[in-house]
Amino acid sequence: MNSRALFGAVIRVRHLALPAAVVLGFLTPVAQQAQTVPAPGDITFTKDIAPLLQRSCQNCHHPNSVAPMSLVTYEDVRPWAKSIKARVSMGPHGGLMPPFFVEKDIGIQKFKEDPSLSEEEIAMIGKWVTNGAPRGKPGDMPKPLNFEESDNWTIGEPDLVVKSKEVTVVAVGPDQWGDVGQIPTGLTEDRYVSALEVREINDVPKSGPVKTVGGRFVFHHMTYTSIVLTAGGGEANGTTWPIHEIGRNADLFPPEAGRLLSAGSVLALTAGHIHSNGRVTKSHLEFAFKFFPRGYKPTYKKSNIILGNGNDLDVKPNMAKQELHSYATLTEHTKIIAFEPHLHAPGVRMCLEAIWGLNIQTLSCVGYDHNWVKQYVYDDDAAPLLPKGTIVHLVGFLDTTAANKNPADARNWAGGGRRSIANMFIDLGYSVSLTEEQFQAEMAKRRAKMKNRNEFDIGCPLCWAPPVQPQQASGAAGTGN
Repeated sequence: MNSRALFGAVIRVRHLALPAAVVLGFLTPVAQQAQTVPAPGDITFTKDIAPLLQRSCQNCHHPNSVAPMSLVTYEDVRPWAKSIKARVSMGPHGGLMPPFFVEKDIGIQKFKEDPSLSEEEIAMIGKWVTNGAPRGKPGDMPKPLNFEESDNWTIGEPDLVVKSKEVTVVAVGPDQWGDVGQIPTGLTEDRYVSALEVREINDVPKSGPVKTVGGRFVFHHMTYTSIVLTAGGGEANGTTWPIHEIGRNADLFPPEAGRLLSAGSVLALTAGHIHSNGRVTKSHLEFAFKFFPRGYKPTYKKSNIILGNGNDLDVKPNMAKQELHSYATLTEHTKIIAFEPHLHAPGVRMCLEAIWGLNIQTLSCVGYDHNWVKQYVYDDDAAPLLPKGTIVHLVGFLDTTAANKNPADARNWAGGGRRSIANMFIDLGYSVSLTEEQFQAEMAKRRAKMKNRNEFDIGCPLCWAPPVQPQQASGAAGTGN
């Protein structure tokens, strides 16, 4: 039996067919020792809860930040204790806090910048609230975080920040679509980008009464590229950058696949969506870039795989558990760097799976909330490594019943379209293509970390296949030719 047949017969797992407990047995990495939850009477804010809030919540929930309340001090947190318990216990659905919607009982579980709480941490918060939310000893309180008025970038100190023109948006009016202009980068040499973050800066008071994300911002999203304008009015050296959306986290490009920002380039903000938020608002976008060192060159090339369907959609009114499906066959060995589900208001979940022979692996399933569009960047040693010929399957789940609070009016049929009252179904994540040598080297690194064949690397169906041996040159001694 060849390696394809051998590993095609290893496992056949479908996320839609098996109970979570069964899937967990196949797909979850070797279990780590469970965290010990203190007895309810021993759980206090200063010793147990404050460290969790610092790690997973205070980046947004601090004075003068975007969240509607601060969660820094005990006095800040105590009035919200019951709400915190409810929001952290919602599971990977819209409304969950912190907003990181990966389903933890299936697929790959290692991601960069993961702020989510473990089941043990969620249980500890619940017990703390049930026991009356005690403060604890002041000496147990961790050192407070330093929140500068300037709001630090999550990627660290950027090497370059460029700003769009300022727009003024009326308090109530129709949505605006289209070009927001070009921004010179000022670069005098080509540089490769290691991280990228986009944020909106506006005059909405951060400490004011606004309680929703949509009320604090006017840019719903921005699609943009970097280009070099030629003397004849043309464009050269174009690079497409990940889309900016409300609630989206920063982009972290792998060491092997930095993206080019060319000398003399401009950012072309060609497809923006701007909406009114209830007050006259002046706003602009800031684009922060961190660079790889001078002399860096990428070794992997960007993959051109596109998954999804933005046109031929049939979304029925008042119906739960609707599904959308999309398939693509990989023509090159591929490493998936990030998974970014994109639906519209009816969307509630998206799954990504890889089909290799009889082997069907669920790579990731995540909840979806159109108020908090997130991307999920895999850890370097967990990113899916898929051989060419793999069929990648994208599944979207929609709910147009009253249980989903996001659709404005779910009584009508809807198809595909750019507006949020229409629908999209696409994975906006990104991948890189690998040569045969690069693919074999990546799998060798994975195998070196696995202790034995009882460890299974989700997303690497050939990791335990026999390594490819160099072919012997024809006419070698002893062949008789």
